[in-house]
Amino acid sequence: MGSTKHHSLSGNAWELARRQHGVVARRQLLALGLTPQMVQHRLSKGRLHRIDRGIYTVGRPELTRRGRWTAAVLSCGGRAALSHASAAALWGFGAESTAWIEVSVPFPSPRRRAGIWVHRRPGLRAEDVVVEAGIPVTTPVRTLVDQAWRLGDIRLERSVNEADRLELIDPEALLAALARFPGQRGVRQLRGLLADRTFRFTDSELERRFLPIAAGAGLGAPQTQQELNGYRTDFYWPDLGLVVETDGLRYHRTPAQQARDRLRDQAHTAAGLANLRFTHQQIRYEPTSVAGTLRATVEQIRRGEERHRGGRGGP
Repeated sequence: MGSTKHHSLSGNAWELARRQHGVVARRQLLALGLTPQMVQHRLSKGRLHRIDRGIYTVGRPELTRRGRWTAAVLSCGGRAALSHASAAALWGFGAESTAWIEVSVPFPSPRRRAGIWVHRRPGLRAEDVVVEAGIPVTTPVRTLVDQAWRLGDIRLERSVNEADRLELIDPEALLAALARFPGQRGVRQLRGLLADRTFRFTDSELERRFLPIAAGAGLGAPQTQQELNGYRTDFYWPDLGLVVETDGLRYHRTPAQQARDRLRDQAHTAAGLANLRFTHQQIRYEPTSVAGTLRATVEQIRRGEERHRGGRGGP
């Protein structure tokens, strides 16, 4: 009976470690039913490896990047969360310093921890923290607010665009959410960026904006991201022979990019296709004009088809 219980406790500990990237806290092991003597026995046998006070790896001492993040959060207490640059790195829209892992706690944390930058934040709310990949972490919105004051305009715009591309945030929803953080450092920078007419959508956001405009102009659903004439196209209507490209670049196009755009447009024209290109500025702020251009182009295509059919049917 004792042996069965022992194996059950060990199995539970292993399962916990698997979910937490090979890391467990002493308090968690005790909560599972292990005694302090059991924990010490596993340490002496090399089944647990101490990496910080009350924090262990299970089975082997090496840690992955996510294991290190987990260990840092666990070492800071039960309500701690990965935050700032480390959270941005976990979410995939920012780079992390190699010197520190950043963790936020909503309570005083007097003990200094090697390699961990602890942010003491009494105002950190439960709704600002989620569990991603088994790690408590600040939400994408909270993370962008925390990071905004540190980043220059270009890096901040890149982070927002990447978060949008990963479908973690929507730029307009992010702008609305900033009202939840009055007086928070970083809000002003984000609000200025999102309200700025120079802010550029990612390709995914442009697609979401453009497709309703095209539908309102009477076009059906296009093929997207298709290889055509040696180039990947944004939108293609094969029944109309119409290609539409949208400029989703975050920054000004380089001469090399402009030259490639011309070659792409020329290849489509040489293949007998109608070819339109809209900027993100037009799609975001001039949708009526975009829709009008689409309607006029479709009408011209259809008139050309009618003339072609009439010519073939003549004497």
